[in-house]
Amino acid sequence: MSQAISVLNQVNEEVQAHRKSEYPINPLFLNRWSPRSYSSKQVSEQDVYTVLEAAHWAPSSFNDQPWRFIVAQTEEQLSVFHDFLSEFNRSWAEKAPVLILVASQKVRDNGDPNGAHSFDSGTAWGYLALQAKLLGLATHAIGGFDRNKARTSLNVPDDIELHAVITLGYQGDAADLPEALQAREIPNQRKPLNEVVIQGGF
Repeated sequence: MSQAISVLNQVNEEVQAHRKSEYPINPLFLNRWSPRSYSSKQVSEQDVYTVLEAAHWAPSSFNDQPWRFIVAQTEEQLSVFHDFLSEFNRSWAEKAPVLILVASQKVRDNGDPNGAHSFDSGTAWGYLALQAKLLGLATHAIGGFDRNKARTSLNVPDDIELHAVITLGYQGDAADLPEALQAREIPNQRKPLNEVVIQGGF
């Protein structure tokens, strides 16, 4: 609970040096970032399902809830996931105790194409990441993986699209990362808001 209160009430010390919002927002949004270092501490089943529960409450078009979460927690399951990660991502993601493949159903229950399935699933990932931070957990979304290999290895049906592998665990020491990644283990900044907000049209 104290971790959640801290995340909600103040910007973390490690974040203050690298992130500052132009307008007042809840510190949770600044405190959530994507580290690559993970400790060996295991994540409880309760916490894993708490972040998945939060993700499942994301809004979706027609309330279709197209997101699907394929979870790897056991050594055997994690080994399958490691095998379809890119070499670069595997070099650090192997230490994460939980991996979650975010996917989505491309077709609605009535057979119509769901043009919002990717958008909705991205929102669900955002909810997942924020809830994880409230629990003192770190997350990092990985796009670098072999989707064909993942589909085959996990028996994923053709009507399911694969989006990203999420690492979930407790943040570890940056010194344990491969040397080339250690300097990158800091919260990143954002572009000025006026570069991404277009008033009235381009």
